[in-house]
Amino acid sequence: MASHVQRVFLSPFRRCLHTRRRNRPSLPLTSRANPFIPQLPHSRLSRPLSQAINETSYPPRSILIVNKLRTEPVIGAIDELLDHVAKTYPGVKVFSEDRPDIPFGTQVWRPGPHAEKIDLVVTLGGDGTILHAASLFSLGAVPPVLSFSMGTLGFLLPFHIDDFVKGLEAVFQGKATILNRMRLSCIFYDKDRKKIGFGDDEWQVMNEIALHRGSSPHLNTIDIYVDGQHLTEAVSDGVIVSTPTGSTAYSLSAGGPIVHPSLSAVVLVPICPRSLSFRPLVFPSSSSLTLCIGDRSRAAAGVSMDGRVSHVLNPGESVTIQASPYPVPCINRSSISDYGDEQPGEEGVGPGKEDDWVRDINNLLQYNATFRSKALLRYSGKH
Repeated sequence: MASHVQRVFLSPFRRCLHTRRRNRPSLPLTSRANPFIPQLPHSRLSRPLSQAINETSYPPRSILIVNKLRTEPVIGAIDELLDHVAKTYPGVKVFSEDRPDIPFGTQVWRPGPHAEKIDLVVTLGGDGTILHAASLFSLGAVPPVLSFSMGTLGFLLPFHIDDFVKGLEAVFQGKATILNRMRLSCIFYDKDRKKIGFGDDEWQVMNEIALHRGSSPHLNTIDIYVDGQHLTEAVSDGVIVSTPTGSTAYSLSAGGPIVHPSLSAVVLVPICPRSLSFRPLVFPSSSSLTLCIGDRSRAAAGVSMDGRVSHVLNPGESVTIQASPYPVPCINRSSISDYGDEQPGEEGVGPGKEDDWVRDINNLLQYNATFRSKALLRYSGKH
């Protein structure tokens, strides 16, 4: 009886589905020819997103100092740091970039395949200083980064320069933990799918890559492919492809989602799209995204990577974007604040610990802050 009832109630739906399949023409998965085949392996983010610093390479034997413009406060901070390292950690080599204002007591370091091995990067400046430091290691793994703020607020600045003694002590004792912030690998192609060098065959970005109309008065037409399958034709001021770290930068200003940096994801955000239904999308880090300037585009597209590199892509040219195998290992603030206590968990959080990211979106972004400020409350007489 039960099987009879089931047959009676299901058969109309079967007939309905069969009729629709029979009457509808067979359509391919994509509505246009697809010239793009992902050139890179699907998953290139092979290392865990949060891990303890590898004790086999510690204590550090070499330090690279990367700093912003050498103003008076920066010069004083570098001198104190160098003096402390020389007295407390003798035998440690200290390097600096090849610049006219190289600090006294440091050796010159130049990036490249034959560069001196660096065990620790110490940055003094703002978020831009960390982005620059990461760009120095475009050919391979990035050493752990210990970043100190010179008074600038930023998501990538967990420590103030006044705490450099405590920060270095925790690192040299192997008590610090890191959060691997993923990077994106970007490869550019011409109309014939031949690589466009732009100086390097492959670019690494920590925040985002943005294609934009620049000074042109016309909207860009950009064909977007995901793993070789056509997703959409974007008619907009541009498109942003962001990492979770970059989700609080340009992507956020364009209406993109805020993504926790411990996640492994790629964020696609349109810039002022013509269509109101063009919403931001989040893809797994195994996805390969290709952005191609459409033949119908009335202008070339400018390319910006982490806000520091500008190129131009003409109609027919494209860029393929995937997760890089070389993330940026940033030392957690919470793992150093009380490094004598129980070590934090996978995301720098544990008993008695705070998540740096949660604290930052509240303090820096004023996340979900009320519109009724304290000044308005005082004006209304409410306390």
